[in-house]
Amino acid sequence: MNKDIDALIELRNVCVDFRVRSSLFSPVVLRALDHVSLAVHRGRTLGVVGESGSGKSTAAKVLIGLLAPSSGQIFFAGEEVRNFDARTRKRIGRVVSVVFQDPATALNARMLVRDALIDPLQVHGIGDEQSRIRRVSDLISMVGLPKSVLDAIPAQLSGGQRQRVAIARALALEPQVIVADEPTSALDVSVRAQILNLLQDLKRELDLGMVFISHDIQTVRHISDDIAVMHRGKIVEFGPGAQVLGSPSQDYTRTLLAAAPSLLHAGPTDTPSSPSS
Repeated sequence: MNKDIDALIELRNVCVDFRVRSSLFSPVVLRALDHVSLAVHRGRTLGVVGESGSGKSTAAKVLIGLLAPSSGQIFFAGEEVRNFDARTRKRIGRVVSVVFQDPATALNARMLVRDALIDPLQVHGIGDEQSRIRRVSDLISMVGLPKSVLDAIPAQLSGGQRQRVAIARALALEPQVIVADEPTSALDVSVRAQILNLLQDLKRELDLGMVFISHDIQTVRHISDDIAVMHRGKIVEFGPGAQVLGSPSQDYTRTLLAAAPSLLHAGPTDTPSSPSS
């Protein structure tokens, strides 16, 4: 298998094993990823879908450099990574960023939004004080929020607004890839479509690669160019979204489609508003 020279991130035959104990003296190896190969390309969204326990969250951790593979290869911006020490993880953080299911995992509840957005710039030593302030102002506008949000804490914002802030924070270091791990499942139905549309707009405007991970196959259908269907740690089906979901070859994919509710329904808009003081 030749390396994909155009891929921003590539996994090649990646396995991830966890050692668990079934009894006091008999450790068991659990294979969470089984020879998974994926590639993320600029300007395209790769959807990864599967039920709970399928391996998709483990794949997300490998994709963002939080988990080293037990075997196989991983490339970031064309360079193979073999040592996942703190320095390497920091470098990977300039290539790929993550949007989590619950923005509370990305935002400090006691920190002003302004400080939460400046923080990654300070950690990576990017710019001076004035350039960081300008960058933060640009970021909050980019995600469709008013400047007044910068002086709020997360508790003063709606769920949709908090996720927009989390997206802005993920974009702070100008990554080439965004990994969105169930980014709408914690939101009200009425705001899910708007967050999905925001992610799609940002992908086009910034020419990002995107990985969208979800158990909801209809949401994946809505946002993805290519789709990987995962089951028991393996990719059981892969291809263009229209092909995979329009004419699935695997019974498992057909089961996911049959069990899925209809696509997102339109609802009231999540109009950004000034936070309460």
